[in-house]
Amino acid sequence: MSKPKPVLEINNATLAYGSTKLWENLNLVVEPHEFIAVIGANGSGKTSLLKAILGQEKLTSGSIRINGAPVKGGRSDVGYIPQHRGTDASTPMRARDLLRLGFDGHRWGIPLPTRAMRARVDHVLDCIDGRALADEPVGSLSGGQLQRFRVGQAVIGNPNLILADEPLSALDLNQQQAVANLIDQERREHESAVLFVTHDVNPILGMVDRVLYLANGQFRIGTPDEVLRSEVLSELYGTPVDVLRNQGRIVVVGTQDHHHHPDEEWV
Repeated sequence: MSKPKPVLEINNATLAYGSTKLWENLNLVVEPHEFIAVIGANGSGKTSLLKAILGQEKLTSGSIRINGAPVKGGRSDVGYIPQHRGTDASTPMRARDLLRLGFDGHRWGIPLPTRAMRARVDHVLDCIDGRALADEPVGSLSGGQLQRFRVGQAVIGNPNLILADEPLSALDLNQQQAVANLIDQERREHESAVLFVTHDVNPILGMVDRVLYLANGQFRIGTPDEVLRSEVLSELYGTPVDVLRNQGRIVVVGTQDHHHHPDEEWV
């Protein structure tokens, strides 16, 4: 049996703004079903990496390929979950219509619903426990409810790659677990790979295969046990950093930087 092709290939990628390099010579190959946490200091280029993969940010050098093809905007094989943000209470769009944008939001013209599309919307509504909310205006949804629908929108087209940008921010612990489980379920049931940007790896620690840690224009890639270690992060930050483990959670102490990063943070 032949080995599945990588979902994402990043080769010798550098992203710089003037003389400031967010990261340099980044190489990353992501296989189907992989769950990769992207962690790092504020301003280290985590969101910019997702934008580069989406084709919204041009690399300074290097290349990115998705399913063997160069990146481009508006592709259906990539699902994107943005950072949590509220919506205007007067927004007339129904929650089920938000899901459908995952099918046809990248196309021109007025979409015509098909039987298969309606069936897929109903299936995803069941997966995100959203049947009772399907016809509610999106502006009336709570933060956790809205983020569940955004996950549904990202996965409704069965993408090969799911990009999640701080999808758990501003959610309570129960909502965080529900949203994380939805993303994990999608990559397990299909051939999706996940790049999950987060400042706190603990809610997803049991799901993560590898960590990509960005700091000071450098990076480290490996399993959580390989990367989230005092000596590794001390080298990245150029200053002593302690990584502590307590009851299955990880806390990093000593990562103060010029972007108001706290002296102590969960990662």
